[in-house]
Amino acid sequence: MSNIGQELQVVVFGLGEERFALPVAEVREILDHRPAFRMPDAPAWLLGLTDVRGTSVPMIDLRVRLGMIAAETTLATRVLVVEAPVAGTSPLLLGLVVDRVLDVSRFGADAVEPSPDLGGRWRSGHVEAILRREDGFVALLDLPRIFAADGADLLGGGSATGALAA
Repeated sequence: MSNIGQELQVVVFGLGEERFALPVAEVREILDHRPAFRMPDAPAWLLGLTDVRGTSVPMIDLRVRLGMIAAETTLATRVLVVEAPVAGTSPLLLGLVVDRVLDVSRFGADAVEPSPDLGGRWRSGHVEAILRREDGFVALLDLPRIFAADGADLLGGGSATGALAA
């Protein structure tokens, strides 16, 4: 579902100097950083598993998944627990490690624009829309596209265990 041209409420977070967002409806909770149980032969962006209220949740280094350089954990590092949409089944819980959470913002329909071809460190297909605000731009991420690229199809259906083996 496209959010372009619609009013949006999002969680805005930072990765390095850049700002990104996810719709509030996809963010279940925001946690302080915690260590993950590392899984053998996992890709570098899959930090491992963490326990969230009795559920094993894959922890993703979102910087690495987007092609950025990994960063040291700081007191501001957070884990966004998100419900990522999966076609034909219930959402998959993921813990996205981000440098910092900035705010929850509302953007009017006139501030939500289609993503241009960025040609930068991440594919423009990872960005669903550009959100315009007084202090600059925020990139609205598209979780299914991020995790469907390069054989990292965590969201391609099937069980979470099978998806992690991809």
